[in-house]
Amino acid sequence: MIKEFRDFILKGNMLDLAVGVIIGASFGKVITEFTGVILKTITSFTPSTEVGAVMIGKVDIGPLINALISLLIVGFALFLVVKAYTTAKKRFEAPVVSGPPEIAADVKLLAEIRDLLKEQQGKA
Repeated sequence: MIKEFRDFILKGNMLDLAVGVIIGASFGKVITEFTGVILKTITSFTPSTEVGAVMIGKVDIGPLINALISLLIVGFALFLVVKAYTTAKKRFEAPVVSGPPEIAADVKLLAEIRDLLKEQQGKA
């Protein structure tokens, strides 16, 4: 059962979906705040009464900056999770061995020369 759970976790499709949902939600917050800034810019013909807010003209951009910083933090955290996932996947997956490694052509040639020299020494 533990092996089945490990295989399920290391599958990758689940991780891709989770990362997509989390980044999508965080990016959605940025888009919502950006839309709010645009709408407030359009409707900012009345005097601003907010005190202590981050303002450009009469528009509060504090929530947009907050959403952007949140997106960066979430993105970095997900980067660390995906990096740990790929490291774990490499460690748990068995290397595929398809047979003996191919001997390079120059190594084969050197082996033939060695064998010929041994034959020559044996005849002498």
